Amino acid sequence: MWDTLAVCYNESAMNLLDAVDIPSLTIIKYPDPRLRMPGETVTQFDERLHALIEKMFELMYKGNGVGLAAQQVGLPLRLFVANPTLADDDERVYVNPELIELSGTAEAEEGCLSLPNLSVSIKRAAVVTIRAMDAEGNVFEETGEDLLARIFQHETDHTEGRLIADRMSPIAKIANRRLLKELEETFASS
Repeated sequence: MWDTLAVCYNESAMNLLDAVDIPSLTIIKYPDPRLRMPGETVTQFDERLHALIEKMFELMYKGNGVGLAAQQVGLPLRLFVANPTLADDDERVYVNPELIELSGTAEAEEGCLSLPNLSVSIKRAAVVTIRAMDAEGNVFEETGEDLLARIFQHETDHTEGRLIADRMSPIAKIANRRLLKELEETFASS
């Protein structure tokens, strides 16, 4: 029985993009429950995936961001895009990301396109090595420091259903209580 359920679940995850109207995707906002969905492993590297990646870059740039995960457009996939320099030749795609080595610590201000107007100091690893696949399904490893290391961690958190609100210190939660409540009220009224 469990094998049958697993096969059905995996098949539905693989066909997820077939049922999505990619051009109509938008960045969803906290506390939308889709932000909390852990991502499914991406197994199809086709034109639908490429269209999704292109749309995610479009939305990321429109929102003035440097990274965007599939959860932020309402899709439970292990996928994020990034451009730490915002240069035309620095677009990066990370499919099925896995943080494999973290070292040091660094604390810096961090924001999130799904939590607009929120900027909080978050402590993270200073140097991170990630293993992922590119848009064609080729496995690669990359090591990042500073902003790139932060992007790796922030966006991988999204693919696991975690938000920066979960990483805020108790003082930051108190300081941002009003903003979070406003986002919750806006979501409830929509």
